[in-house]
Amino acid sequence: MAKILLVEDDTTFSTILEGFLKKNGHQVEMRYNVKSSVKSLDESIDLMLLDYRLGDGTGLDVLEEVRNRGLNIPVIIMTSFNDVRTAVRAMRLGVFDYITKPVNPDELLMVLKDALNHNSEEQIPSTTKKLPEEESSDFVKGVSTQSKKLQEYINLVAPTDMSVLVRGESGTGKEYVARSIHLKSNRANKPFVSIDCGTLSKELAASELFGHIKGSFTGALTDKKGQFEEADGGTLFLDEIGNLSYDVQVKLLRALQERVIQPIGANKQIKVDVRVIAATNDDLLGSSASGNFREDLYHRINEFEIIVPALRDRGSDMDTFIEFFVAKANKELNRQVVHLSKEVKDIFKAYDWPGNLRELKNVIKRMVLLTPGDTAESSALPDEMVLSINQHKHHESHPNSEHVAADLKSQSEAHERQLIMDVLQQVKYNKSKAAQVLNIDRKTLYNKLDKYGIS
Repeated sequence: MAKILLVEDDTTFSTILEGFLKKNGHQVEMRYNVKSSVKSLDESIDLMLLDYRLGDGTGLDVLEEVRNRGLNIPVIIMTSFNDVRTAVRAMRLGVFDYITKPVNPDELLMVLKDALNHNSEEQIPSTTKKLPEEESSDFVKGVSTQSKKLQEYINLVAPTDMSVLVRGESGTGKEYVARSIHLKSNRANKPFVSIDCGTLSKELAASELFGHIKGSFTGALTDKKGQFEEADGGTLFLDEIGNLSYDVQVKLLRALQERVIQPIGANKQIKVDVRVIAATNDDLLGSSASGNFREDLYHRINEFEIIVPALRDRGSDMDTFIEFFVAKANKELNRQVVHLSKEVKDIFKAYDWPGNLRELKNVIKRMVLLTPGDTAESSALPDEMVLSINQHKHHESHPNSEHVAADLKSQSEAHERQLIMDVLQQVKYNKSKAAQVLNIDRKTLYNKLDKYGIS
């Protein structure tokens, strides 16, 4: 039985969810806004289920407080389909997964199970365990030109000791690229340690990376070995490195240049032999120009750059990826899906997949779960996903319907304006950070601010 903190401002829906979760053996604590949920945060909570849009903020405000307190609580965001892009970007800030409304009961239980199992696994040190490549990730090699080039770069740089910067949108598989490099390197029998810098608060990042000694700050009850020391001899993967504070960047640069670290509060330095692979979906060079990311650190981590293509740019790989994830879901869920209906195939082809491989995996797992037979139909896909594709097809088949197009455009622009305002509020109007969360460059953000009259 897990203790779940449910934060949902729709009292009717939250009551239904509470009853369903209790029926399935969970203990539920309900809150209805950001303020009350923040007051309820403590180490006894096993999982948080957050609505994205709340009356006094967003679920990301609660997530930020979870990070600031250093709590190891998996967070699942509930969102409308129109907010999926925001939910996908929120995953780089530490959200474990998202689920779209209306919530399907079977899907909810599946996502909860994954999150709780993942959190249990993280309690067991596993950084020194070397797994075969095919067992260590959900990454599947494609057959497209882009995929072959990606694999060529991995094979080329892996045997070296060069620092690698992996760039790509959220969900494209940057960590799996990093793990593949490690497994093909001379360090393969040493630890592969992964850190999501997006989940680290400014106060905890230095401790997580370099360690601390007992009593060095409030809450430091025992000595802690940093992840640099844990990865000694192996590979340290720094995901979303652009989220590190400037102070931590300074310490990181020194560690990379001098190959020594100094735990917080310690007088001695520790020698480390670590290969660093960093990842980002941000323009770090642009961030360095604005002063948010050190240019010398950028060049230090970017001895070799690998760009992971977005799913929409890997068209010839789609069938390969679908087959892989369907087989994986069949095995995990004890299903026997072997065919996709023509409508499902058309929808998959037309959809733009903002969450890339991660979103494809989640959609397929949900689809397989909701398919009792051997053929998946569109009814097993999110209703809004089907509707959005149908609206797109309708617009393409009626190119002269200007009033319809205008109406859809106005709805899209209204949603985009609201999204930008929500993110600005969440990051306290730090425009550089807002651009990072929105996955656009600062110039694009400023153009949109002017367009929508946001000051």
